[in-house]
Amino acid sequence: MWLVIAVIAMLCWSGSDFFSKLGSKPSDKYSHWKMVMAVGLVMGIHAFYEIATGTKITLQDIIYYLPASSMYILSMIFGYVSLRYIELSVSSPICNSSGALAAILCFLVLGQTIDQLSTIGVVIVSIGVIFLGIAEYAEDDEAKARRQLKANRKYTKSVLAILLPVLYCLIDALGTFFDALILEEGNTFLTNIFHYLDEDVANVAYELTFLFMGIVAAIYVFGIKRQKIVDIKEEVPKGVGAICETAGQFAYVYALAANPVGAAPIICSYCVVSSLWSAIFLKERLSWKHYASLVAVFAGIIIMGIAEGLAG
Repeated sequence: MWLVIAVIAMLCWSGSDFFSKLGSKPSDKYSHWKMVMAVGLVMGIHAFYEIATGTKITLQDIIYYLPASSMYILSMIFGYVSLRYIELSVSSPICNSSGALAAILCFLVLGQTIDQLSTIGVVIVSIGVIFLGIAEYAEDDEAKARRQLKANRKYTKSVLAILLPVLYCLIDALGTFFDALILEEGNTFLTNIFHYLDEDVANVAYELTFLFMGIVAAIYVFGIKRQKIVDIKEEVPKGVGAICETAGQFAYVYALAANPVGAAPIICSYCVVSSLWSAIFLKERLSWKHYASLVAVFAGIIIMGIAEGLAG
């Protein structure tokens, strides 16, 4: 059963990437805020379901988990913005490399040990991301235009395009670092600030915080900026992406609990599937330098997933 749940998590998170990309129109400068609204709504519904079925949570719990949840939400906002400027098959692997940075942070600050397999994965991911950024920014404009002939969208070279997914990676890594402080029972690092929470309580706290952020985004877009939804069909992918994001998170927890050794590398490979969807449905085509870098990133992420599973 764990295998089915792990595959569901992988497909859901890759689906979240794909549908978020579909819902991120380059012409709509508020598309990322609309995506936050959609995810906040779906996560809020799931949070209230969890509370109704027995999960007990207090305002204090939400505040305790705020360092992690705020980093996760901020990183996702940067991720949604990046989808307007860069191919999904480039953005997703960079974003999903945050685990490598989180491992380095936990090693340097918390003194946690990193096994040899994880170290290899971190090094490979780091090298892959660096060369992916170089390949993206150093590519000739004419070469980029030629390979985008069949693509559904055209992109121009810019520092912002590669900077946004890198920001996602950095900030998401901070979220994972704070998770290590909050969710690891018995952790003595800054115990006067960070308090231990059960995973189910932390998850509901995160979802409720996302709901609050969704409400703030709605007030900003519809109240302050006076924006209107012109075509409801254009907003449907955002809703589907939000459902996939929440479902993937739910499946992820149960898959790792059932079999971390087998589930971790499967779920970590979701960015590979995201790139596959982008190649099939969005007609995205990259240069051989892009693909060589992506292979390194994919390999490193999967190695880290295997290491995480063995450690669990």
